[in-house]
Amino acid sequence: MQDAALRLRNLAEQLIGARLPVRIRAWDGSEAGPPDGPTLVVRHRRALRRLLWKPGELGLARAWVSGDIDVDGDLYEALGLMSSLIWDRGEDARTLRQALRDPEFRAAARSLATLAGPYPPPPPPREETRRTGRLHLHTKRTDRRAISHHYDVGNDFYSLVLGPSMVYSCAYWDSPDGTLEDAQRDKLDLISRKLDLKPGMRLLDVGCGWGSMAIHAAREYGVRVVGVTLSHEQAAFARKRVAEEGLTDRVEIRVQDYRDVADGPYDAISSIGMAEHVGSARYLEYAQDLHALLKPGGRLLNHQIARRPQRDEEAYHVDEFIDAYVFPDGELAPVGTTVGLLEQAGFEVRDVEAIREHYALTLRRWVANLEKHWAQAVRLTSPGRARIWRLYMAASALSFERNRIGVNQVLAIRTPDGGGSGMALRARVWG
Repeated sequence: MQDAALRLRNLAEQLIGARLPVRIRAWDGSEAGPPDGPTLVVRHRRALRRLLWKPGELGLARAWVSGDIDVDGDLYEALGLMSSLIWDRGEDARTLRQALRDPEFRAAARSLATLAGPYPPPPPPREETRRTGRLHLHTKRTDRRAISHHYDVGNDFYSLVLGPSMVYSCAYWDSPDGTLEDAQRDKLDLISRKLDLKPGMRLLDVGCGWGSMAIHAAREYGVRVVGVTLSHEQAAFARKRVAEEGLTDRVEIRVQDYRDVADGPYDAISSIGMAEHVGSARYLEYAQDLHALLKPGGRLLNHQIARRPQRDEEAYHVDEFIDAYVFPDGELAPVGTTVGLLEQAGFEVRDVEAIREHYALTLRRWVANLEKHWAQAVRLTSPGRARIWRLYMAASALSFERNRIGVNQVLAIRTPDGGGSGMALRARVWG
């Protein structure tokens, strides 16, 4: 009898203590659950063994990356329906230790183990970061390794996802119907105006990516730019673009840690989507280093993803899927924490602009690009890697839309001792 889906659904509801909001299709062809909407496809019972050995998000991530589970239908709708079970259960959800005291829970777990088939557990997908030693040390060595894991996936792959702009951070939208390229150009221009760039100024672009900000600032504002990245692939791509634009006399791209930049002072610094890699233990050092690299009166534009504050900040932990497959050692902080550390480092914070809805729009465009070029993306990387990017970008879009995370542009100044900021009285006009 083909009944794996019904058994799986019943067991899942026993284990999570809630109704499963999506339909299930199991490896034996059986289906159970609501007839409308997306379907969670369990392609192989191996997925259950992954969950039994790693309950929670990491087990689900391994099953997704390996292709043992999939979604038939709208991925955003499926993630939205499942989010209450995966991400939003909150402090009232039972811990695994509490659940194991319940005889019914233990019986359901034993039944799930029987349905899962023979042990041992499958090995993790090869795309998973292998952990050794303490996490989140953020030494120069571990940061290089983490950046390489994320950014050295391949320039051709990122070109498919990001489009011609090659900007891997939140765009700035005038309208949801606009183009991604226009929105990214507008973001780079907004940052340039906030920094009050003028011909002849020196700009340091920390975490310069594929060179888009450096090129825009040099071409449109006549500044001289040093861009630093830890990714050799990014640097090679950026240098080629700089040469094609005829800007080699104004733009220098280095493979260099920001902590090793020693040729200040700079008139302005942009840090766009880079500070998430710094880590809480190093953030004050990061802020102090950038402060020291600016001349008095110089401006910093820090564009950074933020999380919502928790009642117990000590309980914060990095998302397991993101840490293992996307951004190793990445950490998010509340925007208030970021502002406080920038001020502690000596900056005067002059403006904070929250643009989280803009990131949701950006991510949905990236997902659409990936899905449009799916076969090519798989050839350029691997099926697992393409699945990682599709899931993380779609889930992130929902997180921005639902205010689980945000993104902010923080404008700060190394204000001179005399107190003159150089800011217009109505600075929000941005030049």
